[in-house]
Amino acid sequence: MTVHEPLFLSPVLQERIWGGNKLQTEFGYTIPSEQTGEAWVISAHPNGVSVVENGTFAGKSLKDLWENEGNLFNKPSTSTEEYPLLIKILDAAEDLSVQVHPNDEFARNVEGVPYGKTECWYVVSAEEDSELILGHHAQSAEELSQLMNAKEWDKLLRRVKVKAGDFVYVPSGTIHAIGAGIVILETQQSSDITYRVYDYDRTDANGNERELHVERSLEVTKVPHVDATFTQVEKTIQGLTETKLVEDPYFNVYHWNLQGDATLSLTADFLQVSVIEGGALLKVDGIEYPISKGQHFIVPYGVTTYSIHGNAECIVSHT
Repeated sequence: MTVHEPLFLSPVLQERIWGGNKLQTEFGYTIPSEQTGEAWVISAHPNGVSVVENGTFAGKSLKDLWENEGNLFNKPSTSTEEYPLLIKILDAAEDLSVQVHPNDEFARNVEGVPYGKTECWYVVSAEEDSELILGHHAQSAEELSQLMNAKEWDKLLRRVKVKAGDFVYVPSGTIHAIGAGIVILETQQSSDITYRVYDYDRTDANGNERELHVERSLEVTKVPHVDATFTQVEKTIQGLTETKLVEDPYFNVYHWNLQGDATLSLTADFLQVSVIEGGALLKVDGIEYPISKGQHFIVPYGVTTYSIHGNAECIVSHT
């Protein structure tokens, strides 16, 4: 079926030991508790599947559309690939565990799942002096193992200060952790594999420490750590300033700053859009759709042009 309408998606809220309440206070979501850490806002992953809120496919899951309405994404009918991307908003009221994710090859051969996990973060808000962990100081696999097993975390882990508007690219194999006081929008491969390196010896409500995966972490961590390099490109399209944040084999991610009107062409198979500030009117095939902070939608394949009017910030992605 050819459909020329945006697909608005409902978030799936996930409680986490480190979560807080900013997904409610900043984005207006109904949260299950004051320890809500994640909103899976565009997802076909079985651990949190988005559902369409509007139009022709209201009530259908994104997973169902990917499998049965592949023309919406320019997906060949013979393809058996799973939906490739997953978009989340994370509220780190406390430090997340120090962790690392595998690449595609390791994920397929060891975990039996299609995708590893390369991800990137746009910092939506950050309290003063907020920091995250990105990489490590070990120069060899032997030194990495020694420092991890000796729990010399201050010597091993590399800490970086961040503020609202910063962008962080986290390829698979990178040790990392989001620090307390940070809200991010995460664009990632559609994977839920995490190897936990260190969790500050904290316990859950039942007094149990969360499982660590030291051996797996040693297998997949890149040594030595090298910061990823990428070129950010800015262009103006009428009232829209578009900044390409990163382009890699898994995703292209952009920041949109809309101040007025813009008419755009869909040049990808489909486009994922998350509104992180302000509001606007999206116009597709002559129909207007109000959009505001906390809404997330897909512009499907087959839409040739669309327009947007207002004052808003968005994070936009495609494969």
